[in-house]
Amino acid sequence: MTYEDAFLKDVLTRTKVVAVVGVSMNPVRPSYYVARYLSLKGYRVIPVNPGHAGKILFGEEVRASLADCPKDVDMVDIFRRSEHVLPIVEEALEVLPDLRTVWMQIGVVNHEAEALAQEHGKDVIMHRCPKIEYQRLFGELRMGGFNTGILSSKL
Repeated sequence: MTYEDAFLKDVLTRTKVVAVVGVSMNPVRPSYYVARYLSLKGYRVIPVNPGHAGKILFGEEVRASLADCPKDVDMVDIFRRSEHVLPIVEEALEVLPDLRTVWMQIGVVNHEAEALAQEHGKDVIMHRCPKIEYQRLFGELRMGGFNTGILSSKL
């Protein structure tokens, strides 16, 4: 899967509200620090995890499902195994009228979900991380590699 930098940059520039499906409350988990990073970059991040519904994370209530999210979510970032993606995309298409992008994290690939979303006119990105792409495309890479935001404040 190859994506043009201009396409990725356009998606990251136009996106305002991101539902992060499968977010963890554990700060060492990738889903936590990616969601945290996006919130620090000005995105409104809506955490989605039924196991933590009702708790507060990054100033937002954790939602049990996409159906519980604000309707202005325009990107869904999926931290679930590939075989669980299709029902997430089906729900997103049904309940999120402003949805423009389905983003599947590194290691997450589901061609059936990709085709369904594209049939509905949505952009799809698979096997990529919006945090990494943001850092790469907007000049935030550090000499030592990717700035996770966890250690950089202490250096």
